[in-house]
Amino acid sequence: MQANTADNTAKEIEDVLVDEKRSMLKQPKAVWAVAFAAVFAFMGIGLVDPILPAIAKNLQATPSQVSLLFTSYFLVTAVAMLVTGYVSSRIGGKKTLLIGLAVIVAFSALSGMSNTVDALVGFRAGWGLGNALFVATSLAVMVGVASGGAATAIILYEAALGLGLSLGPLMGALLGGWQWRAPFFGTATAMAIAFVLVMILLPKTAAPAAKTRLRDPLLALGHKGLRTTAGSALFYNYGFFTILAFVPFILGFDAYGIGAVFFGWGVAVAVFSVFVAPIVQRRFGPTRALMASLLGLMVVLAGLALAAGHSVTAVVVLTVISGALLGINNTLFTEMAMSVSDSPRPVASAGYNFVRWMGGAMAPFLATRIAEYSNASVTFIVAAVMVLVSAGIIFGGRRFLTSHAPQGV
Repeated sequence: MQANTADNTAKEIEDVLVDEKRSMLKQPKAVWAVAFAAVFAFMGIGLVDPILPAIAKNLQATPSQVSLLFTSYFLVTAVAMLVTGYVSSRIGGKKTLLIGLAVIVAFSALSGMSNTVDALVGFRAGWGLGNALFVATSLAVMVGVASGGAATAIILYEAALGLGLSLGPLMGALLGGWQWRAPFFGTATAMAIAFVLVMILLPKTAAPAAKTRLRDPLLALGHKGLRTTAGSALFYNYGFFTILAFVPFILGFDAYGIGAVFFGWGVAVAVFSVFVAPIVQRRFGPTRALMASLLGLMVVLAGLALAAGHSVTAVVVLTVISGALLGINNTLFTEMAMSVSDSPRPVASAGYNFVRWMGGAMAPFLATRIAEYSNASVTFIVAAVMVLVSAGIIFGGRRFLTSHAPQGV
């Protein structure tokens, strides 16, 4: 009897996976245009990874000063999330996407022209504004035009995130190995192409009937489920971006070596976010799956603390392994944030992203600063504690999230 039940369950999961694969592939051209642009937008996050040491050397900056390239980018992205809904609800999703892409093109090109680390940090902040306008709106647009519902759109969005995170370091390495300024100009070119594709392929999107107020994303965080998700994501993102922004400084590799490591890391993010996260979510429910994956990430960060300064090979292996856990977490967090509250998806997304990107803003600077005052091991221990706090928030607020667990879990 149990064997038959197990066989039936396996068959059901297989049927669901086949249906999801078909629905993901049969999408309007507009979805692929936005997804393509999203890949390049997310490439901008990890683009600077391979060239961080080169930037520090050429602009005579310390690691913590260079880490501000991430901090300014994510801080502006986080704050700007509060106005993206206000803008898109008045001019429509397509215009908002195009404005965001145009801002990224301008500031990525200006970043390549920088002669001081302060100027580069400032231009990355402007880049973050464009990123906020595009990223916050792209998910809502994809949900609106994708066939197969919100779940399919979220998987495609996370696939774009994973692909962008993997290709960003690769492009940064290939171009940065030649000249550290080249990746910035490469991004400007890629985003200009994405601008043209979105302009041509995405139909005009009408502004919503109800206009979003500036305070709506903050009011949405009054929902206990969304607040729990966002609070957990803040501490999770501290661990995420400690790995992304700090590991390049302890590898001792050139741009090509760093790019290769984070290409493998990004591939793991993409594969596990698209193919593994949906399976573990259906099997265990998002709450249990998320807590388990967060605890796994905590263990990996503890391993990095032990390996730092002792084994570069172990650091490389653990970094790539972390990508698998990050991929699962990203999908589970995004889907939870988009479905847990009764607020409109763009509003919930803006409130959630405002909180979670603050973790991305804090981690790069604090991680490098902690290492400058102590050592790399302490940096990873702090990140591990942050991820443990993230898991604890999910556990403490699980009663607000259990409505999204599968029956029988």
